[in-house]
Order: sequence, then C-alpha cells, then structure tokens
Amino acid sequence: MTTTADLCYLTLHELSTRIRSREVSPVEATEASLERIERLNPMLNSFITVTADQALEAARAAEREIASGSYRGPLHGVPVGVKDLCQTKGVRTTAASKFLSDWLPDEDAAVVERLREAGAVIVGKTHLHEWALGATGVNPHYGPARNPWDPSRITGGSSSGSGNGVAAGLCFAAIGSDTGGSIRMPAALCGITGIKPTYGRVSLRGVVPLATSLDHVGPMARTVRDCAIVLEAIAGHDPADPDSAAAPVEGWAAQLDGGIAGLRIGVPRAAFDDAEPEITARVREAIGTLGGLGAVVKELDLPAIQAYWPPAAAVLLAEAAAYHRERVEQRPQDFGDDVLLRLTSGLDIRAVDYVAAWQAMREARRTCDDALLAEVDLLAMPTTIRTAVPIDSVSSDDPTLGLTGLPRRSTSPPSRRCRCPAA
Repeated sequence: MTTTADLCYLTLHELSTRIRSREVSPVEATEASLERIERLNPMLNSFITVTADQALEAARAAEREIASGSYRGPLHGVPVGVKDLCQTKGVRTTAASKFLSDWLPDEDAAVVERLREAGAVIVGKTHLHEWALGATGVNPHYGPARNPWDPSRITGGSSSGSGNGVAAGLCFAAIGSDTGGSIRMPAALCGITGIKPTYGRVSLRGVVPLATSLDHVGPMARTVRDCAIVLEAIAGHDPADPDSAAAPVEGWAAQLDGGIAGLRIGVPRAAFDDAEPEITARVREAIGTLGGLGAVVKELDLPAIQAYWPPAAAVLLAEAAAYHRERVEQRPQDFGDDVLLRLTSGLDIRAVDYVAAWQAMREARRTCDDALLAEVDLLAMPTTIRTAVPIDSVSSDDPTLGLTGLPRRSTSPPSRRCRCPAA
C-alpha cells in the first residue's frame, strides 16, 4: 500500500512517469501534497500562502486532459511551489514583506505562465527572506523557515520555503530566485538540488526584483534530473523581458545519461578559504567521485573567485537600495532590522563606487571566462562555507550580505558563460 509519505517522496520524474501511465492521478498527488503541507507547514513555515482550492481545480483539469490523451509533458499534474517573489494572478504576492502583504497581482510572472502551460499544479507561494535580501530565512513578519533535518536551524535563503518544502516532501519541485546564492544556499543546507541558470535563460518578467542586473530565477528539486525537467519548462526567450536570452531550450534531462568521461573540472583553491573542515572534506569527496567517474580534475589558482564578491555585493546593495529608496525614506519601520541595515548601507554607496564595482566585477568575470574557455569546462567548489546555524544565533546587526554563519564569497562564481544551464 502506498502511503502519503511514500507518494510525496517520489522524485518528480518518478511521479511524472506514474501520472503519465495513470498509475497515480494528479488529484491523488495534489491531495497528498496538500495533506502534508497542512500537517508540516505550521512547523517548517515553507509556504506563506497555500492555494488548495486552485490546486485541486488544476489537478482535476490535468486528470481530465491526460485521460483524453492530451498529455502536456513531465510536469503535467505535478504539484509544485513558487517563491513568493513571483507574481500570481489573483493570489497574493508578498515578497515576504509588510509592504506587499495584501497585493493581488493582475497577471502571472512569465515563469508562472510557463509552469501553467506545462500543466504543473501550483500548490502555493513559498517563504523567503524579506525582499530576498538575506541568506537565513529568518523573517520578522512571517516567522523563520525551519530546516526539515533540524527545525532549530536555518534553511538558508533567500529561497527558504522552496528549499525546505521540497526537502520535506511538501511539493515535488519549487521555483527559487538567486542573486548571490539564494537558490544554491538553501538547496545545500536542506539537502536538495538547485540550479541558478545562466543570466537571461529564464525570464524575470513579473518577478519582484532584488538587483536586476544580478537576479536569476531557477528550479529547486530533489534530483538533478528533476531540476533539468523544470528548467526545460521555464527557460526560453521572452520578448517582454529585455534581458531574456534568445537561446534555444536544450534537452538537458536527456543529456544526463551520457557520462562525464573527459569532462574537465576546475577546482579553485581559493574557494575553500575559511570553509569548515567538514564541508571541505565532503566537497573534496564529491570531487573525488567525479574523478573516479572519468572526469579530469584540475586544481586552479583563481583568486578572481574571491575578488568577485566585494564588488558584486556593492552592486547588489546599490541596486536594491535604488528599488526601495522611497520605502526606506517613508516607512523605514516596516522593514526588518537586518534588511533595513543593508538597504541603508546601499543608499550610502556613491555612483562612482558603483561604477568601479561594476568594472571590478566585469574584470573578475572576464578572468573566470578565460579560465573556462581555455582550461576547464566547469568549476567545482563549496556552495557555503558553513553548515546550517541555529536560528537563535542569527544576528540582525550585520549590514552586509554575509549573514551570520553564512559565506560572503564562495557561492557566487563570477562567470556568465557556460556550456550547461548552471552558471
């Protein structure tokens, strides 16, 4: 007998296969997800808004379509979550802020449109660090998101609910956003897979910005294959987004069984600076496994990896402050202390310093691009330099993006060029 937990811990690919063969119905899968959300969300705080009625309606529609032979693809009938930065028509989009607590958008974000076109069932809007401007998921307005492996600890951020919701089986995949690590850090700390796609791969139309020149939207799921399936659905050119890349959507999921023999993997030594010994050991172990599978591993001296973060942080803070300037001036009391400190520090960045930071960031990117072009195909490094810290240890007095217990540097490789979806 298949239990709710058994069903909810299928991978997206496994569930999709069963839905297509009509062994499991979209309604059954959605009811299982909603039951699990009802039971666990009060503790984990994965979802800010749960859309149970709309989800069941979409699941019933998917069931009818599949029964009639109108199968849309591997997301058809699959329950997913959407980070609460992405506009959803008629469903509140809060950005986990006090300012947007009752905002009902008039249209969907592009990424939501594409999920719906693929037949996905959206079960709700996932928790995040306020305005996505933080790396812990500790939120003064909506409470902390909790790590499913130890609820006393953080999930990482800012895509906190997407990370812990997928890890705990509340949904089979979720959309996150990533500006300085906001997909990758919660994926790492919650034990799932996350992809920050190449800039422009996924449209940002309808996504509340953090720093528009650095923002990305991407998938979070329990396996690489599941992330590839979601990325294929949400990627593609969007004429309404001026930064959208006119690049073809590749069959990434189909390429996963080809092996990695001969793949050149670069390991930047500087990326391990300050990493906890346990993290260094596990990452080195994983790199060793890749070498055992036929990859060619090469140690690199690439100081640009660490040189990238200070100017990138300056650009991020300045752009975030520009977006929120009127809110900071008119209603500073409605921000959490940590986010307000970061925004006010961003307002203090001079135009000349912003330009200098952009130039330094571009130079770091060029250096890493040259290394990728000439020496290796990809870089392997720690996502975070620390494990998940206790929620009670998180401080609100740090105005930088390097939050208590989390990295300031190694989660943001500078290259914008790549041969695979993750840049």
